[in-house]
Amino acid sequence: MAIRTYGPNAVDWEERVDLDRLRGQRLARLHESLNRSGLGAVLSFDFANIRYMTATHIGTWAMDKLIRFALLVRDGEPVVWDFGSAARHHQLYNPWLDYSDGKGGPPTGARAGISTLRGAFHPDAQIAEDVAAKIAAELREHGLANEPLGVDVAEMPVLAALRAEGIDVVDGQQVFLEARRIKTGDEIALLTQACAMVDAAYEELYGYLRPGVRENECVGVVSKVLYDLGSEYVEGVNAISGERCSPHPHVYSDRLIRPGDPAFFDILHSHLGYRTCYYRTFAVGSASRAQRDAYVRCREYMDQAIALVRPGATTADIVQVWPRAEEFGFADETAAFALQYGHGVGLSIWEKPIFSRLVSLDHPEVLEEGMVFALETYWPAADGWSAARIEEELVVTADGCEVITKFPAEELLVAGRKYWTVGGELNTRREAQSHLNTSRGDGAD
Repeated sequence: MAIRTYGPNAVDWEERVDLDRLRGQRLARLHESLNRSGLGAVLSFDFANIRYMTATHIGTWAMDKLIRFALLVRDGEPVVWDFGSAARHHQLYNPWLDYSDGKGGPPTGARAGISTLRGAFHPDAQIAEDVAAKIAAELREHGLANEPLGVDVAEMPVLAALRAEGIDVVDGQQVFLEARRIKTGDEIALLTQACAMVDAAYEELYGYLRPGVRENECVGVVSKVLYDLGSEYVEGVNAISGERCSPHPHVYSDRLIRPGDPAFFDILHSHLGYRTCYYRTFAVGSASRAQRDAYVRCREYMDQAIALVRPGATTADIVQVWPRAEEFGFADETAAFALQYGHGVGLSIWEKPIFSRLVSLDHPEVLEEGMVFALETYWPAADGWSAARIEEELVVTADGCEVITKFPAEELLVAGRKYWTVGGELNTRREAQSHLNTSRGDGAD
């Protein structure tokens, strides 16, 4: 059965995404992962991990600032220390963080607190020491002061302050990523909805793309569609055209798109936190034989990989059908990294499992039902400057997989005014059709 794509609104006449269930199941999985790890608690500064743990969000402006933090102790409830008035907002609007005893005390799961602002605070202000003191107090209260504390990402002053408190700090990122590796039904529904929004963005882009527009203008078109549809955050739009396609620079420019150019795009955005990573390639006006051949080969590598995806297969099985780096012009797998590639998609775009010849042959991961990941392939054309790039997102099902990125990619699509050749001369589609009609005696189109 196809994965359902719901509208974004809540309704009373069908069951859609259940956000209370989403919160509860995520926290339960994180507890299970923590209990298996042998750690006493996990401390997070990473936005995606904090959201998974606490279902709180204060906007994308703060994602790179490491200013908020959250703690989950074994067999306990999450506590988030948040920026300024955000903590008060959580107390008012996030009842799932209310662990008060019913005697009129304030909610205990949302508290005011701030970390070091990536070093912007003066070190003598002892902000790092304050963070460590808060964490140490919680660990002592739960009898976990002598247990290892897992931390995902943190600044050096915070790590030093935690150790000065006598806390054994270890890597906690694996606890979070193990919990997030298998998606719940509600997570899969949100990821599918996020892809549907990108389907619409590609439809608009395909109609807009033509000679004379710039890569950055294409980024603007895509961003507007997504924000109009309710996207929480357009993380990025790779817009690469013409001779910039090989080698792939991974960033858009103000380049003017010309007739006959290849152009590929990667659209990354967030719907209720859940991301997309979704490439498509077009030719503009016309496609050369070299471009078509590159696309066919890129598609073949994608189809071969998708055919292998099922529970019990491994990441090594997938990457074995992809070419070695040396086969498409790179010195080694590090130099070619992320061109023939796969990665989990969830609250961030690079989660478990990872598919790459750099690591997967020696360290394979087993695919399981409920995983959601993107597979992406690349092939440079024989002309030395154009290339093809395709990416599909898949859900692993009980007996195989389902592709949730739906904009057509089976063949290379030509966007803009289509140019055709008749009698060896270059003509537009209308001129070519008129010529054919006249030769048949049908008159002009």
